[in-house]
Amino acid sequence: MNPLRDFELFLLVADYGSLSAAARRLDITPAAASVALKRLEAEVGVQLFLRSTRSLRLTDEGQIFLEHCRQAMQLLADGRQAALTGSAALRGVLQLSIPSDFGRNVMLAWLDEFQSRHPELTLRLLLTDRKADIYRQAVDLAFRYGNLPDSALVALPIAPHNRRILCAAPDYIERHGMPESPSDLVRHNCLCFLLDDYVHDRWRFFRGDQELSVQVKGNRISDDGDVARRWAIAGQGIAYKSALDVAADLAAGRLIRLCPGFAGELAPLHLLCADRRQISPVVRALSEFVADRCQQLLADVGL
Repeated sequence: MNPLRDFELFLLVADYGSLSAAARRLDITPAAASVALKRLEAEVGVQLFLRSTRSLRLTDEGQIFLEHCRQAMQLLADGRQAALTGSAALRGVLQLSIPSDFGRNVMLAWLDEFQSRHPELTLRLLLTDRKADIYRQAVDLAFRYGNLPDSALVALPIAPHNRRILCAAPDYIERHGMPESPSDLVRHNCLCFLLDDYVHDRWRFFRGDQELSVQVKGNRISDDGDVARRWAIAGQGIAYKSALDVAADLAAGRLIRLCPGFAGELAPLHLLCADRRQISPVVRALSEFVADRCQQLLADVGL
């Protein structure tokens, strides 16, 4: 590990209060992290942390060094960003977490285009509908749907007005009829989504000042949004999906939108990171690129 990585490790250990969590963030072993921390302490000439089998905390000297280290790393980050801004080439590693359906069926093609424009970039993808723990997993950035809880995470808006919509295959509608309003869903097979062990089977809709909440049921539940989408295309039931996930299917006629007079729940898309210092030229370029593509995708199908 180079000296700068040693400093980065020190900051992460101080922030997380855990050597193993910091090691996971840097994608190294805890043993390697321990060696690097001892190496830094030897270089600085003071003990930075008090360690026990159950805890790890900064010494008084470590606390003093921490503030200077943060300032030094911020200056370095500012210098790197200024240098990159003046360069036509964007480079580095993008470690991304992306929702399953959006990642596979939308973002992969967009990332191909983005990487072709910036061939010195390396992509590392985690496709999952479980919320990535940016602090503990080897992920720098996470695309995430939904309203964000209060947290220390930094959020860049990508598609703030995206909503869920009702959709089904033409074959399903031919066999089971068209629901006239969301209240008719109680007579239909609804394809439900499981997130963090919670079945999302209460679907909400809005028309003017009116809110309508419908308890739905169906014979298929999945924790993978792409599976629910595939079931809908196969005519197995009605899905309540992010408009971004199914916009291409609507345009191709594989799915049709149901009850267009009722607005679905907001499902804003954000790009999250743990620290504002991570918003580099690469991250800004990616966020602007994806935001433009999302806007165009929704506009193409009138959403």
